[in-house]
Amino acid sequence: MAFPQTRMRRLRATAGLRGLVRETDLCAGQLALPLFVAEAGSSGDGSGRQPIATMPGVDRLSLAAAVEEAREAAALGVAAVLLFGVPATKDREGSGAWEEDGIVQLAVRAIKRAEPELLVITDVCLCEYTDHGHCGVLREDGAVDNDATLELLGRAAVSHARAGADLIAPSDMMDGRIGRIRSVLDKRRFIHTRIMAYSAKYASGYYGPFRDAVGSAANLGKSNKFTYQMDPANSDEALWEVGLDLQEGADMVMVKPGMPYLDIVRRVKDEFKAPTFVYQVSGEYAMLKAGGMNGWINEKTCAMEALLAFKRAGADGILTYYALDAAQWIKEG
Repeated sequence: MAFPQTRMRRLRATAGLRGLVRETDLCAGQLALPLFVAEAGSSGDGSGRQPIATMPGVDRLSLAAAVEEAREAAALGVAAVLLFGVPATKDREGSGAWEEDGIVQLAVRAIKRAEPELLVITDVCLCEYTDHGHCGVLREDGAVDNDATLELLGRAAVSHARAGADLIAPSDMMDGRIGRIRSVLDKRRFIHTRIMAYSAKYASGYYGPFRDAVGSAANLGKSNKFTYQMDPANSDEALWEVGLDLQEGADMVMVKPGMPYLDIVRRVKDEFKAPTFVYQVSGEYAMLKAGGMNGWINEKTCAMEALLAFKRAGADGILTYYALDAAQWIKEG
């Protein structure tokens, strides 16, 4: 009887051996934690924490609670927080996005005072602030006006930079918005404010819980974002989008959602070699949570496996609602 000369199991025999030949590592410094910061009047009395039903374990936060969460992230070695605003009132233009005393602008200042070394990323989009739930200005026929939206995104970006944001993250998917934002930031001397572009953002069904969190689901109604977010069937188009954003001045790029688009992450990293991030979105998080809460899966094992898969696919960093839990699990070994 012939025995195998090469035995792959030899290097799997002990934890030490497995660690010695491990190809992919995950650390807290590669994670960013999204936070929903609620303006007074938008969630009860605006204080403390208001649970988001479709995202167990994630809350809408008051300013003080957001600072508390940021402190916890910093203590665990998490690299950054990503801020989303939940305003008390909304309008057609989404003017709350660029108000100097808007909830995100206030949160940036408060967090940078409390944790100067923690990176603060701000989402630049209008959907949290518009009364129709779309990411841009609407024309009379109901279509999103790309070029009119660019001016407003520029205003929002400048207000975030002025507040002290380390990175600006445009998530709207308007054509030309990276170039416009880079130009406006540079013109106002914010030359060191980085742009993390949501470059390959797909029109995905995985965003539902997020829209509940920021209150845009009801406003959006039966409308959709297919005319500006990417078709899930397309792969080459993602490279086209990423290439354009890098040409226009993006410092890093993002693929969103995460797990269903690992092939896109790999292609982007291989093609451009640029800092590449992935967003484990609300629907991905909610499914893992539901599976764990119902005893269908081991939540910790599956969550960490998913995060490791992003790294294996080529992501340099991961935006995830699991950032605090994952950082703690990593710390515990």
